[in-house]
Amino acid sequence: MTRSITALAATCLFLSTDAFAPPKTSQHHRHSPSRNHSSLNDKKKSTTGGGGGFGGGFGTKSSSSSTSSNKKKNTPARGKSGRADLLSALNDDDASSKKTKAEKSFSRTFVKSEQEQILNDLAARSATTAIGRAVAKSPHYNTPDMDPFWQLLPSLISTKFPSASDEDLRRVAGMVEHSLGVGKLDEDVVNDPWRPHEELHAYLPGMGETQPFMDPGQLELCRLMSENYEVIKKEYEALLEERFTPRGKDRFQSVTSMNYESGWKTMVLFYNGHRIKDFPYHLCPVTTRILETVPLAGRIAGFNRQQPQSGIPLHSDGNNMWLTCQMGINVPPEIINENGESVPAAHIRVGPETRHWKAGECLLYDTTYEHETFNAHPTEERVVLHVDFFNILKMTKLEIEVLQYIYDMREQFMKAEGVAKVGAQVL
Repeated sequence: MTRSITALAATCLFLSTDAFAPPKTSQHHRHSPSRNHSSLNDKKKSTTGGGGGFGGGFGTKSSSSSTSSNKKKNTPARGKSGRADLLSALNDDDASSKKTKAEKSFSRTFVKSEQEQILNDLAARSATTAIGRAVAKSPHYNTPDMDPFWQLLPSLISTKFPSASDEDLRRVAGMVEHSLGVGKLDEDVVNDPWRPHEELHAYLPGMGETQPFMDPGQLELCRLMSENYEVIKKEYEALLEERFTPRGKDRFQSVTSMNYESGWKTMVLFYNGHRIKDFPYHLCPVTTRILETVPLAGRIAGFNRQQPQSGIPLHSDGNNMWLTCQMGINVPPEIINENGESVPAAHIRVGPETRHWKAGECLLYDTTYEHETFNAHPTEERVVLHVDFFNILKMTKLEIEVLQYIYDMREQFMKAEGVAKVGAQVL
């Protein structure tokens, strides 16, 4: 285990333990929900959508313990400018002159023997928990090939959520097993021909039945978006006027190579659940407040533009813990098809069902189903407000908070390991 990883683990554990942490007013309070999510399965097809797994392969050392120079060398470019540059572009940073948050956060010094003793004691106590037993199922457990993140995860969870029972964390433990390559998928997922289960790289078992499209009326989020459509549209137009950052970068980014090649770009308001540094949120206060009413997940929330005569190719997203909601902002008018009929110009197909966007109306869907989009209008683009969020219809509040914490810690571990551009690992 590298020195930076050990320091990170000790710091996280110390700050999560009553003996080291100041009193907390709320055990599970989070101001800004969300976080990281790199694809766990490096073998996913290039047309597979924005993932949401955990970086580092199947929990082996080779995927998470290489040097910083190797990470830089092996990180592939995504899209025209490379997805590795997305986070820097969104933040409008000069990366060479700034330290990462991870570097800044570890200013407290610890005695090495104290670190090791506390880590060992916590590891022994947490080994019998549901998360500890799940990690122990890895064939690489307690070997040099074990990813240190997963090795330390039981201790991290036990100290951060000391009152969580094994039953509370039963499904989270199943997610850990799947991430380590030793879990099983539920039969309803495996047997569904519209859900490419081999592409699932972040999977919470026991979620029960689902469907391609769901009733948006179930969610307060959808109601708020529709009720405030006119305000949200005006805020979008205000953002268009300020689409370039002070450094001259276009705020509309292509978040994956697939998006870039398919004419889809996004003005990102939240990236991996984080607010974007120096983003002009004062121009979209209502939109921002509405998006923050749900636990934002590890992809994006923002305004998506689909160019005329373009579409996203068929793919699926490998995370069953998230839902996607889209509301029409600017929807192109109907077109005349080859049979002389007037039909909607823009559509989305999810599984066997096809829907069309309407201004001010929401579509709520499950992206573990194969899906694709197309805007057939010859001259007008299609704009939607897009938000990915944890499945609050099927997950408990505690499960969501634990998963948010796991994603947060995964991102911090990646930074501590020397991954130069964490943005390359997400989505």
